[in-house]
Amino acid sequence: MRRTTRAFRLVAGFSAAALVLGACGGDDDAGGELQSDAQTLKIGVIAPLSGDLSALGVGVRNGAELAIQEANEENRIPGYELELAAEDDTAKPEVGTQVATKLASDDEVVAVIGTLNSSIAESVQPVLADAGIAMVSPANTGVKLTHGADPENPKRPYPNYFRVSPTDAVQGPFAADFASSDLKATEVAIVHDNKTYGKGLSEEFAERFETNGGDVVLTETINPDENDFSAVVSRIRGARPDLVYYGGEFPEASLLSSQLDAAGVEAPLMGGDGIYHDTYIEVGGTGVVGDFATSVGAPLTGLESAADFLSAYEGAGFDDPPSTYGGYAYDAANVIIAGLEDVIGEGEGDVPIDTIRTDLIGALQNVEIDGVTGPVAFDEFGDTTTKVLTVYTVKPAEECGQPSPCWEPEKTDEFG
Repeated sequence: MRRTTRAFRLVAGFSAAALVLGACGGDDDAGGELQSDAQTLKIGVIAPLSGDLSALGVGVRNGAELAIQEANEENRIPGYELELAAEDDTAKPEVGTQVATKLASDDEVVAVIGTLNSSIAESVQPVLADAGIAMVSPANTGVKLTHGADPENPKRPYPNYFRVSPTDAVQGPFAADFASSDLKATEVAIVHDNKTYGKGLSEEFAERFETNGGDVVLTETINPDENDFSAVVSRIRGARPDLVYYGGEFPEASLLSSQLDAAGVEAPLMGGDGIYHDTYIEVGGTGVVGDFATSVGAPLTGLESAADFLSAYEGAGFDDPPSTYGGYAYDAANVIIAGLEDVIGEGEGDVPIDTIRTDLIGALQNVEIDGVTGPVAFDEFGDTTTKVLTVYTVKPAEECGQPSPCWEPEKTDEFG
């Protein structure tokens, strides 16, 4: 079992009272109450907390907040009180730059969890790097964020950037292997939204699918601001593929799939973690039954390591579920907290913020914890060393035992 240089303990068994939002006290067994004059250290969160992707972003915020609550209850950083500083990027790069600048100018911010979207990360990375602030993403998958723009000569652009989810270079080929080997697809039509995440993921899928002997018979792009994809649907119907692969997120994917179904296209739609959300089914209805999505990690409900997290999350009284990335945000926060333990030690509130910021980046490179999503450690690029993913499929209501269709895991495996 891997550990940081200071042992990481998954906190469990909290009473409901100890987990109410904003709790910061602790009993003597948990390390004693925080000092009234404890210095504040803020861990920022940058995620879409409003708009179409807020269901994912709120899960990120809540997962991070739960980890911070538990760390304060345990008084894991003596002399300091951790505080969440959550900012809404509204899924827009320019807003991401603005809120990153706001957090960077706050002298109490020592690290940031985020972002959800790879396109937002591209605008946030340089801001936080210039301020010497560590950034740990629970969700970014764009390969360039850690390997740079030249795939033939990978070079880490920002040493302050880390992520706990596998990249498109893992998820795309994983999906392509499933399409080729499990679905026996030989011809695929690819559609993406031309954003960093969707375009990158679809390109990785296409390359592997062709390597497997399959043919990409059509490649199309859509505008995320539109909701009528009839022209693209018509061309897909004419191409008659075995599978439609979509690179993008669930608001557009659900509409595309339901419109394909209405047009009589029998090929299922497959996408990445960006479409794996209940809203995909709520919007698409029966038209998305039989579709597939890959997502990072194994299903939390099937992991023994995640049982305490799910119980604590429910006990904390959050209004929204953890969604796809709540557990990953929880792990990202605990990675940061473990790094702070190493950096601050027994500093009791007297370590300068600039020193904490600088030393934390180096400490994170060597952090290893057993997280709720599995082992967490980083390679030389700041990428997670864990490459477990799951394929989910939309089952009809009668197979779900409920009034509507549902996502069910189809296959979990480690890529590579």
